[in-house]
Amino acid sequence: MLTLDLTNAPRWHDLAPGVRVQLRPLTTALMVATRADPEVEVVPEEASDEERAMAFAKALARRAVLDWEGVGDADGTPIDPSPEAIDALLDIWPVFEAFQLTYVSKGLLLEQEKNASAPSPNGNSAGAQDTAKPAKGRARTALRG
Repeated sequence: MLTLDLTNAPRWHDLAPGVRVQLRPLTTALMVATRADPEVEVVPEEASDEERAMAFAKALARRAVLDWEGVGDADGTPIDPSPEAIDALLDIWPVFEAFQLTYVSKGLLLEQEKNASAPSPNGNSAGAQDTAKPAKGRARTALRG
């Protein structure tokens, strides 16, 4: 069952020991805006899936992160979220993976479920399987009177 959270309130997500981020709800508007992000649109067609995922995750995080705890500069002084700091945080592999699993994957799972029964991309019957059993023998025609 799909449950709707009508409060639309930001939520805290733990991304690493001692590191948590407050994120906006993952809405359609947020996903659409991220897909139209200039840094996502300029990813070359020949880029790997990993490069595309990283560009998308960073663009999404720059829009979604409202606050964080446990993130500091090189001297250990806590810093506020900024586009550069968010990108640097996601450059840390375990943090990127946690962001993908706890935040991004929920939206992608819903999209994947939506696409489970989508029409075949190469025509209305391309890729479809027969569901009827073959006929036994020839069909008989009606008698004309």
